[in-house]
Amino acid sequence: MADTPLAVLDLVPISSGSSATQALRNSVDLARRAEEFGYRRHWFAEHHLNPGVAGTSPAVVLALTAAATSTIRLGSGAVQLGHRTALATVEEFGLLDALHPGRIDLGLGRSGGRPPAEQREPVLAGSAAAAGGFTANGLRIPAPFSFAHLLRSPRFALHKKLLQQPGAEAQEYDEQIADILALLGGTYATADGVEAHVVPGEGADLQVWILGSSGGVSARTAGANGLRFAANYHVSPANVIEAVEGYRDAFVPSDELPEPYVSVSADVVVAEDEGRARELATGYGLWVRSIRSGEGAIPFPTPEEARAHVWTDEDRALVEDRLETQFTGTAAQVADRLEVLRDATGADELLVTTITHDHADRVASYRLLAEEWARRSPDNSLPSGPAR
Repeated sequence: MADTPLAVLDLVPISSGSSATQALRNSVDLARRAEEFGYRRHWFAEHHLNPGVAGTSPAVVLALTAAATSTIRLGSGAVQLGHRTALATVEEFGLLDALHPGRIDLGLGRSGGRPPAEQREPVLAGSAAAAGGFTANGLRIPAPFSFAHLLRSPRFALHKKLLQQPGAEAQEYDEQIADILALLGGTYATADGVEAHVVPGEGADLQVWILGSSGGVSARTAGANGLRFAANYHVSPANVIEAVEGYRDAFVPSDELPEPYVSVSADVVVAEDEGRARELATGYGLWVRSIRSGEGAIPFPTPEEARAHVWTDEDRALVEDRLETQFTGTAAQVADRLEVLRDATGADELLVTTITHDHADRVASYRLLAEEWARRSPDNSLPSGPAR
């Protein structure tokens, strides 16, 4: 029974031959359509120095989108705290909440923070046992992909150089989350008793989420603070079980959230028939390759452009886990796989990300999935979920 809310994760992708201007217009339109289709929330990711992605500032895109919609929840998936302060984050999202109260999600991530040696996180037994195979109900858990070459790459160093002030050092992640929560709650004070009160921001009606790709510090921090957690199956499928286990193991009930609440992401492409869906997804492998090679996301290619690429064994190794965990097919086929993902992870929500070269195909993919999901719901509507 598909009684689980669906949500949208939007990277604001730029298609080959198009522009950032058009990508932004497309994403605002997609949010309006997602609202019509019944999706629970629409999140925007944050990426930098990627020629094929225009979502550099979630708060700015959220402001544009909130003005064009009325009911769907909107949020960041996620603000990268590695180059930001707690105060700047609370101020930005406080402004959004002031104009659109009760609709804004503050999703927090730690990308670009500590040096590579300090970013390694433990692997829990449940995930390790499943890695390279399948869960009991058939969810594909591929072998782990190593991001070490990306963290050591000149491009990663350039990110830090351009995003951080000279000589700046990212704050410890759990401390930064604690500062954000204190500023939002109006309880922030220095060791010698000096208080800080953020206006607008303090008392903002935000849902605070933490996004993570493993059972490490992100999952533990979300659990320890009684926050909602989003696990990234679409980015790091090998670690999704580990991530949700780590979060639930660390969870401490809070006033706002008495029990764990998990969203799990998946990359999907839906079309009227399986062949058409696979054609629309043809560019996905080449696009992922551009990210994982360290080049930065290229404009999303047409199927013809993607087929022209000459693949090497090294190329295939870069994208194999992502290709085999992308859900592509008819609405019924994709919904079946989403139900497997939900049941394997115990997800309370599913976060769907779809990229196709043509905007109309992306909108159609979300529409077809929403219609199929609604058919599986007891009341024939897309479940909106509790306003938690």
